[in-house]
Amino acid sequence: MRLKGKDKRTLRAEGTQIKPEIWIGKNGITEGIYQTIENSFRTKELVKVKVLDNCEIDKKEVANLLSNRLNAEIIQILGNMILIYRSFSEARD
Repeated sequence: MRLKGKDKRTLRAEGTQIKPEIWIGKNGITEGIYQTIENSFRTKELVKVKVLDNCEIDKKEVANLLSNRLNAEIIQILGNMILIYRSFSEARD
């Protein structure tokens, strides 16, 4: 699932309109975090995650862990926000 530059730009524009649904703090990424994001991907393709300052894991590492485990693509890391995407067709594969 490799998105082209134009597709990523479109998704980044859409991402500015949504609020973060998931906050990752001092406990890092737990099974509950993965499950919450999975639940979000059931109804939408674009999810915004906020990495709090007290998180001990680097935001780039968080993004990579989420994208690998959830079969999602990182659209953008901006500040402490991570925007990840998974198409509905990818969820069925």
